[in-house]
Amino acid sequence: MARESIGTPPESVISIIGPGMKVIGDCITDGTVRVEGTVEGSIKAGKAVVIGKQGSVIGDVQTQDAVISGRVSGTLVAESRLELQATCQIDGDVKTRRMQLEEGALLNGTVHMSEARRSTGSGVGTNTRAPAHAEAGREREPATTATPGR
Repeated sequence: MARESIGTPPESVISIIGPGMKVIGDCITDGTVRVEGTVEGSIKAGKAVVIGKQGSVIGDVQTQDAVISGRVSGTLVAESRLELQATCQIDGDVKTRRMQLEEGALLNGTVHMSEARRSTGSGVGTNTRAPAHAEAGREREPATTATPGR
């Protein structure tokens, strides 16, 4: 009879790509990935991605929570929360529900923010701001269509 091993749940495992280490290929885990070296490929982590000051990812990143101090060149999706620290540089699109952007962080790309559902109620302790895309049920025309002097 085979014995099941009792181990650490996959979502609690932290995988570390250390300084000076270079990974070429995709990284997939249910837990957390910490990058202090370089990844050339995508990262998909079920829990979190942390990129240190010297860390670099050339590829897409998808996770629940992300803290970025280094560099990302690609699409960055943090389904729950994204923290961009002062030393980071992002070159690509960002998708998240909540974002903290420190002064000094560089972000070159588009930002898409949304929530799964909006709170409704008395307004006490709730977010009463209307979403940016909700303007009488239609999208706004881009600002580039206006021509000065006409």
